[in-house]
Amino acid sequence: MLKLNNLTKFITLLIGTIALILTWVTSVTAQPQLTERSKLAINGIGPIRVGMTVDEASRSAGIQLIKNARGSGSFNEDLCSYPQVKGGPKGISFMVAKGRIARVDIDNDRTTTIAGAKIGNTQQQIINLYPGKIKITPHPYVGRPPLNGKYLTFVPKDAADKNYRIIFETSKNRVTRFRSGKLPEVEYIEGCS
Repeated sequence: MLKLNNLTKFITLLIGTIALILTWVTSVTAQPQLTERSKLAINGIGPIRVGMTVDEASRSAGIQLIKNARGSGSFNEDLCSYPQVKGGPKGISFMVAKGRIARVDIDNDRTTTIAGAKIGNTQQQIINLYPGKIKITPHPYVGRPPLNGKYLTFVPKDAADKNYRIIFETSKNRVTRFRSGKLPEVEYIEGCS
């Protein structure tokens, strides 16, 4: 009876240890994928961070960023370009400047910020999600009536994030698109143009 008890304890301990190791290995090797449900942060989206190279971003997100500028046939990492996203979600694009991801642009209504902001939100909803941290300025193209567009810029209070922003573009009181990234690229009105 004593031998059976010790054997049962040993097997239980062994099974528990194997389960723990398998859980750890699975969590370490599982790579997060970039999807339309990935959350936009001030410094990136999902597994992609501002400052990564195109190759690092592709590997970390399980997608392919093809070095081909949006709207043109060239890609110059030393200047400013938008690689094409292949095998990834629609409505998420990446600006590359000086060879590194500088900003993330969102043009779909499924992707949200970490706080829950998304396309279609009202200006007031954005202000409520980021109390005391939104700077409001006229939209440079649709700032006049009847569209009354605005830029709602999230300005972080944390000193570590002082060089980052999230900018929500609105028209007729609703968010039409948004982006996050580092200064000065996040503030470029026409992307790389």
